Amino acid sequence: MGYSEYSRSNIEEINQLFIKTFTATEGQSEGIIIGELTNNFMVNTDTNDFHCFVATDNDMIIGSVFFSKLRFESGERVYILSPMAISTEYQGKGIGQELITFAHNFLKNNGVEIVVTYGDINFYSKIGYKQIGEDIIKAPLSLSYPEGWLAQSLINDNLTPIKTKPYCLKALQKQNLW
Repeated sequence: MGYSEYSRSNIEEINQLFIKTFTATEGQSEGIIIGELTNNFMVNTDTNDFHCFVATDNDMIIGSVFFSKLRFESGERVYILSPMAISTEYQGKGIGQELITFAHNFLKNNGVEIVVTYGDINFYSKIGYKQIGEDIIKAPLSLSYPEGWLAQSLINDNLTPIKTKPYCLKALQKQNLW
């Protein structure tokens, strides 16, 4: 298993991974929505504003995760994990956890202080994410599932509340993703 940053030459392969995985687990409409999101990141977003990491097995991409900037007026270095996919044949083998750990180390080494995500509490808690309220870090848009708002510090064990509301990248500025 290998872990690395993505290559622009893999855009279509990464897109297909997300479409197939989300279609298989969440239905065709979700596959289309997440496929559009990942394509939007890789094609229409400044590469300084996001990171995409991949897991490979025999040179085939079997997993991928995106982290993109959340902008705060106060200047905190915060990224949001969204979306993530592991090919259905490889799920349940710890690959997602290893991929996120790889990404966290990269982000920490590049000055990121906090990572947040919006998703499955049971999965993300395995790699250090804790449930938070919007009194700690506000979400950029309204949350349909507030229990899934999670975060962790990459620099210490404490999360200092951030008082200002963040702005997410244009690719995530769609209420149906929240």
